[in-house]
Amino acid sequence: MILIRSLLLLVSFVLSGLFYSQTTVTMTLPTVTLMDIEPTGSFALNFTAPTEAGNAIGSPTPNTSKWVNYTSAIAPGGLTRKITASVNKVIAGVNIRLQAAAASGAGGGTLGTSAGIVTLSTTATTIISGIGGAYTGNGANNGHALTISLTTNTYANLIAQANTAIVVTYTITE
Repeated sequence: MILIRSLLLLVSFVLSGLFYSQTTVTMTLPTVTLMDIEPTGSFALNFTAPTEAGNAIGSPTPNTSKWVNYTSAIAPGGLTRKITASVNKVIAGVNIRLQAAAASGAGGGTLGTSAGIVTLSTTATTIISGIGGAYTGNGANNGHALTISLTTNTYANLIAQANTAIVVTYTITE
């Protein structure tokens, strides 16, 4: 009887190896930090001269054609990310303002939160914070719509200028 039990036990172990197996799968999920502005290219914002003496200079219509797109996969224990913006120069008497809208489009994950309207300077200013593992979708109408506007701040500092190029630099960091 013990011999039969031992034989049955041995046969079941042998057969279990034939019917059951396992595979080990190794996986890599890299840390990802990608960001771009869509569509690429430049645009013009032009103040308009008043047609009546005593009236203020007319501010240009804000530009709303740009979108910020990003993809983010954070390292274990990593912090959330943020996007900052700065300009290469400040024009006396003029504020360069930027607002990132709430995320919209085809993305998912922990999308960032807008800082609202900020006035840009040569020092980086946070425009979006709290970006976790997320993606916004690619291209216009995905991510955060950007509104860029110009306003006067101190008339005494205004100096006539033509075709003054200002570069806005965007950076994504932890």
